[in-house]
Amino acid sequence: MEHTIAAISTSTMSSGGISIVRMSGKDAIETADKIFVSKNGKKLSEASSHTVHYGNIVDEDGNIIDEVLVIVMRAPNTYTREDVVEIDCHGGILVTRKVLEAAIKAGAKPAEPGEFTKRAFLNGRIDLSQAEAVIDVINSKNEYALKSSVSQLDGKLSAKIKEIREVILNHVAYIEAALDDPEHISLDNYVNNIEKDVDNCVDNVYKLLKTSDNGRIMRDGIRTVILGKTNAGKSSLLNALAKEERAIVTDIEGTTRDVLEEQVNLGGVTLNLVDTAGIRKTDDYVESIGVEKAKKYAQDADLVIFVVDSSRPLDKNDDIISLIQNKNVIVLLNKSDMEQVVKPEDLKNLNKFSMVSISAKNETGLDKLEHAIKDMFFNGEISFNEIYITNVRHKTLLQEALDSLHMVKDGINQGMSEDFLTIDLMTAYEKLGMIIGEEVEDDLADRIFSKFCMGK
Repeated sequence: MEHTIAAISTSTMSSGGISIVRMSGKDAIETADKIFVSKNGKKLSEASSHTVHYGNIVDEDGNIIDEVLVIVMRAPNTYTREDVVEIDCHGGILVTRKVLEAAIKAGAKPAEPGEFTKRAFLNGRIDLSQAEAVIDVINSKNEYALKSSVSQLDGKLSAKIKEIREVILNHVAYIEAALDDPEHISLDNYVNNIEKDVDNCVDNVYKLLKTSDNGRIMRDGIRTVILGKTNAGKSSLLNALAKEERAIVTDIEGTTRDVLEEQVNLGGVTLNLVDTAGIRKTDDYVESIGVEKAKKYAQDADLVIFVVDSSRPLDKNDDIISLIQNKNVIVLLNKSDMEQVVKPEDLKNLNKFSMVSISAKNETGLDKLEHAIKDMFFNGEISFNEIYITNVRHKTLLQEALDSLHMVKDGINQGMSEDFLTIDLMTAYEKLGMIIGEEVEDDLADRIFSKFCMGK
């Protein structure tokens, strides 16, 4: 990390009020001095840390590129723990690129994706789970995902992982010390101490793993499939939730023949909605393909919204009911603005599911649908005192650590000696360490940071 890096840290896709070109490295301030001319004639190298300076960025021939503000931040109190310079220029795409080109010609190297955050990790400012939380904050699709990512960025997951690892390491250290010096350190009945703490570690890891499904839902959204008979109001529901005319709505049965996907935010929860063809027997070849697609999507859904036209008498819904028996289901009694022919008590075979009356056409009752979804997936609300596992890598490593801890428990039950137990204890310790980056596999950091945007 000897070289100084530079990149545009704001959007490169559109113009804005300002843009930021960021540099980091031991020569960042000296590099900036080559292209910055202060209005008061002072050099940035003479400036105190965390100060703002007004002047112009010039090219190699001394021509003014832009009028700017430059922020000087000296190590170690910076994002990367290196000297950092941020150039606030006007937000045009062309002028921002010209400022970056000037920095590169002055000696900086173009930053790789995520290289600023990678340096923050390698320099010990944040651990790996916090670094991954940075990209999750940037990519957050809803309020809950953002709050969860900020919680991890704040170090809540790191603190819990370190707490578990410390318990494990204390036991490994004691056992190895006792094996090296049996005359002064005894292992008599020590296995009882291990068993109690391993049980606690298992409980803590399991509690983290239990949050992974909700964590995925917070991060990526709930895979939601809208099912129902033809003309039940499925497309009207999609339009109401999307707040625009995304699906064609007519009185003609079988209008929807293919799946239609839309992502919506309902009360802070992201729904990845799939509107499907009405489930019915049909001789229409194209429509029948749509019906089969609907059934397939329902199998993979986190949530099925079963739309029932409450203004028409019930007929046989066996095909739909068989599809949703083992799924999270909310039954919507639609068309509540019309005379109600179907009552909740008429749906005895669906009593185990949540049931909500709405009018998709008039967009009434959607707040009840929102509450039903939150009750189903988050017991009414999401508590951010709890840590949520949103990262597949973290989930995999937690599961592997849990497996190793279970092997320790099996070893205890089989009466294995303490030195054998340390093998699986250390495996669990290392797997947990990979989450926060204290145990890093080859090229792991490169793979993680390659997913970042260029200037972060």
